Amino acid sequence: MKRIKFLMVAFMAAMMGMGLSSCSKDDNESSNYEKYQKQVDDMVKQQKKNDKVILLVAFGSTWQQAYDTFDTILDEYKAEYNKQGWDVFLSFSSAICINQAAAGEHADEGAEVRNYYDPEHWLTAIGRNAYKQIVVQSLQVIPGEEFRRVRDSYVKDFMNNRSRDFSEAYMHSIDKKVAVGTPLMAEEEDVENLAEVLLNEYDIKAALEKGVVAFMGHGNPESYDYYGANIRYTQLEDALQLASKTKKFFVGTVDMEDNFVENVIDRMNKNGITSGNVQLFPLMSIAGDHAHNDMADPDDDESWVSMFGKAGFQVAAYETIFKKADACYKNYKEGTDYIPALGERKAVRKLWMNHTQAAIDAIKNGQGLSTPTTTTEE
Repeated sequence: MKRIKFLMVAFMAAMMGMGLSSCSKDDNESSNYEKYQKQVDDMVKQQKKNDKVILLVAFGSTWQQAYDTFDTILDEYKAEYNKQGWDVFLSFSSAICINQAAAGEHADEGAEVRNYYDPEHWLTAIGRNAYKQIVVQSLQVIPGEEFRRVRDSYVKDFMNNRSRDFSEAYMHSIDKKVAVGTPLMAEEEDVENLAEVLLNEYDIKAALEKGVVAFMGHGNPESYDYYGANIRYTQLEDALQLASKTKKFFVGTVDMEDNFVENVIDRMNKNGITSGNVQLFPLMSIAGDHAHNDMADPDDDESWVSMFGKAGFQVAAYETIFKKADACYKNYKEGTDYIPALGERKAVRKLWMNHTQAAIDAIKNGQGLSTPTTTTEE
């Protein structure tokens, strides 16, 4: 009996300890959330100069080259839109990238330790600072998982005043005054525009003269059924081949079923291309983990550079002709190995800015997002 009683007491003590531990964890998470929120609130308050704001949303990265690319994008946006009365900020949508950037994942390779924040914190701070017009611009390439999370979660929750951070009067004041700028290849027309830009890039032209050009996109798993997302890669390959009048352009992905590197090689072989030079380029906004590891790592047997090499091609994942003046990476030395991502290309950055302008025009034309009433029904 004493044994049973002892076990019952021990069980109750353990349960109480678990409860206390759980409460402590929840309190800590809540404390961190509010700490980060205050940091963003203070940044927005200190930097606010206008009543209109553009929030750029990238997935994120922890590489210094990527940081420098994001800095370039942000600086170009400020140069263009500050004079039009818009403040501009940048956020990461990836919690992993946010945490690892703050932890200095690549600090031993010279990368800075940086603090980035997610769109929820930024939008809360934007609302608390009473901005009257808001554009959230996606820096994604396709309208897939990450873009839809930005549009359908972060922005929608903000418009629904999910956490009741804002007054009913404020929510009504921004009715149709909020818009989302779409990804690089949101529509089929965007695919054609991107193809035209890429065909005119000097380094891509030079690579085409030597052989095949293969782009590596990210992609989404097909099981998520993001219609209008993965299809853009296939459409871009078709557009590049049609516009260049050659079968020497190919577009594959890291995560799209039936469009991995082995599928790209198979398509090349079916087109009679079984040897020769192949130049790889990332079809991503920045050159981060995927570009340096999945595409360019010669020590990874499953990387693109290794797979093309095993298939009998003379393959390069880096190039040496990219101009220092065009490179975002501040430490880049002209003539050395370099991976230029889409964000490194000024003409591509302009395409994103065109989407931002379309969002601004939507607000001007009364076609922004509507805010539902914040009145609580009994």
